[in-house]
Amino acid sequence: MGLGEKVHAITLSPSMAEPFLTFSSRRDLRETVWRARVQRGAHSGRRDNRPVAAQIMTLRQEQAQLHGYASYADYALVDRMAASTAAVSQLLSSVWEPAKAKADEDRALLTEMANALGQPTPIAAWDWRYLAQRVRAQRFELDEAQVKPFFTLDHMIAAMFDCAQRLFGLSFVEQHGLALYHPDVRAWEVRGPDGALVGLFLGDNFARATKRSGAWMSVFRSQSGHDGGVLPIVINNNNFAKASPTLLSFEDVKTLFHEFGHGLHGLLSQVRYERLAGTQVLRDFVELPSQLFENWALEPQILQRHACHFESGEPIARALLDKLQAAQRFNQAWATIQYTGPALLDLALHALPHGTSVDIAAFEEQQCRALGIPPDIGLRHHLAHFQHLYAGSSYAAGYYVYMWAEVLEADAFDAFREAGDAFDQATAQRLLRHIYSAGNREDPAQAFRAFRGRDARIEPMLVKRGLRAAD
Repeated sequence: MGLGEKVHAITLSPSMAEPFLTFSSRRDLRETVWRARVQRGAHSGRRDNRPVAAQIMTLRQEQAQLHGYASYADYALVDRMAASTAAVSQLLSSVWEPAKAKADEDRALLTEMANALGQPTPIAAWDWRYLAQRVRAQRFELDEAQVKPFFTLDHMIAAMFDCAQRLFGLSFVEQHGLALYHPDVRAWEVRGPDGALVGLFLGDNFARATKRSGAWMSVFRSQSGHDGGVLPIVINNNNFAKASPTLLSFEDVKTLFHEFGHGLHGLLSQVRYERLAGTQVLRDFVELPSQLFENWALEPQILQRHACHFESGEPIARALLDKLQAAQRFNQAWATIQYTGPALLDLALHALPHGTSVDIAAFEEQQCRALGIPPDIGLRHHLAHFQHLYAGSSYAAGYYVYMWAEVLEADAFDAFREAGDAFDQATAQRLLRHIYSAGNREDPAQAFRAFRGRDARIEPMLVKRGLRAAD
């Protein structure tokens, strides 16, 4: 490297690594980045997470035994909607084999593209995103570089606020001059349809060195109706790469809307006791409000109003929007396997009986072979860095909850489709009453039943993922 020569570096955070794996034509560099992400927490030395993970599993097995359960999974699931490992296994199995079968079809398309580009075959895991993007661009005449200029962060924040206003009558007024903990953080006063103050909403959307990766919602203060009442203070955290303006991929937009769904769950809470407020519900129910809100990120009437080119101000063309919507089902088999594989690993790991010693690396390798995880797809999370599992008890034996909630949300959004309007007020009011404001004041299965009029069906989720043809 010569003096003054430019050097480019990326971090392994999803907001940087995943676009690199998607768009870089340098196969050697894609492999380097992919391997670095896969091997996080699995290097010998003081940064090796595997001994700590094994210790956590030993302690969880002991905890389950002390409570009279055969495994930690049995112990954890007793207080979830699923209630049993059998119910979780049935859900995950219902998508696992269809996803692998559909992946075979997609692999053939990607192999054709690799041949056309003169790239090696069979394809590898560091090729899949890149080739899928090329096939998507060819098949749908859609390149993400065409789309990102329409998705500025500020416009998408306005879009999600617009959805909240149309559904629930909320207004968001930015507050300046508040003493906040970082210059990047913004604050909005939230008011209801009658003008009454609902709470305070904070947005901390940019990545920085001192901030953990990922996206999440937190509460600084929960809602309570007890002893005069307390209004909530809710924050959404994202890790977008800061720029001027900040342009988002559509996956980033869905993440923004997802976390705002959690945010609304906290803001709209109407319960008497704080311990029942907002997101303090069963773990396989808590993702329903967030995943459901992602659906409005693709509503044409919202995007044609807010998705405007950052330079020209031109609204996104309906033809481009149609292509974006059509492309959503493409490559869903890959996404399903990437998610469901770790969920199955999590369940198997926590289903081990008391006294079972765990070699984290060997266990993962054995499970991947048993499940038949395609090596050219792999896993979104590996056990050495699976933060969801070890950071606390919330997602231990519980990574499946996103798919459980997806069954609920796909069926729930169908209620708006059946009403013929994505912002149908009667449906929105039922949603507010039984889901977004209810907290944990009633059994979640009963709450969903009260909203939908029946139990959730799995078919809408399979159709949404392209794993089953629509009726």
